[in-house]
Amino acid sequence: MNIQGMELFAIGVVVILFVAVLKQFGILEPMSLEDSSDSDLELSTVRHQPEGLDQLQAQTKFTKKELQSLYRGFKNECPSGLVDEDTFKNIYSQFFPQGDATTYAHFLFNAFDLDRNGSIRFEDFVIGLSVLLRGTVTEKLNWAFNLYDINKDGYITKEEMLLIMKSIYDMMGRYTYPSLRDEAPSEHVEKFFQKMDRNRDGVVTIEEFIETCQKDENIMSSMQLFENVI
Repeated sequence: MNIQGMELFAIGVVVILFVAVLKQFGILEPMSLEDSSDSDLELSTVRHQPEGLDQLQAQTKFTKKELQSLYRGFKNECPSGLVDEDTFKNIYSQFFPQGDATTYAHFLFNAFDLDRNGSIRFEDFVIGLSVLLRGTVTEKLNWAFNLYDINKDGYITKEEMLLIMKSIYDMMGRYTYPSLRDEAPSEHVEKFFQKMDRNRDGVVTIEEFIETCQKDENIMSSMQLFENVI
């Protein structure tokens, strides 16, 4: 994967890869025409029971049957109704056995953990997935900005961008061709950050982030890859 590929990989938040991982480990199931009750989610004795189907349908762009299928897969993989960070790390470590996906999985987990309580509820999962797969370009870019904004202060610093980029290199670096030098992440971030920091104040705002991405044809093309994944 070349430098341009890494840039798209980072901005795209590995959405298709993320869904592929979930399918491999049973969190997403194929849709069935024989799905049970349309009226509500099938609930069992779990530590956390999700919100009602109608409320989740209103908050997402999934149909009732899609939500039912998503919940069955989620519940089978996570009987407690909650996903912790160790589970996330385990999934990515199995998918990238030759790399170190720990840090990237940590950042991705935090992007899904909306209430910052150390676990991902089904509601967090489907709301995030709805944005990534069915949201507008602006909604997807807002989600990507949230991933980069590690301390959630509304700005992306060069240090935060470097941490995210290094985590991607750690996860994928051995699969790049040609192989990347150790200083490649820093050089890439320097170039990309300067492109985004339009007023040169040392931070990237959500407006700068979205404007820069929307003017990049390659990034915009990558957004189309997320459609109709499920």
